[in-house]
Amino acid sequence: MIKKFLLKLLWIYQKFFTLIGFGSCRYYPSCSEYARIHFENNSISSAFYHTFTRILRCNQLFDGGIEYPLLDKLSSKPSKLKVDTIKYWLVPNKKNRFYIIKNFSYKG
Repeated sequence: MIKKFLLKLLWIYQKFFTLIGFGSCRYYPSCSEYARIHFENNSISSAFYHTFTRILRCNQLFDGGIEYPLLDKLSSKPSKLKVDTIKYWLVPNKKNRFYIIKNFSYKG
């Protein structure tokens, strides 16, 4: 329930308030998209921590660049999927940690 509320707040922010500072994020994906992915896939405490540290790094003192979110653990292995039904690609990083990369051809 709390996750749904926080995701709704992020949706409102992305829909209406990012127009003010469009293109001002130094990272890809943007900080709000990064937060949304974390809140969808990780625990609330982990999502808050990673989002907070990302926002602190989004300034002129850091170079920015491409930084995909990390998934804390893989819950289950899906079967019989098509490319357009996959929302995120999981790329292994370390033991039991994965980068989460958005699939732009997702139709869900």
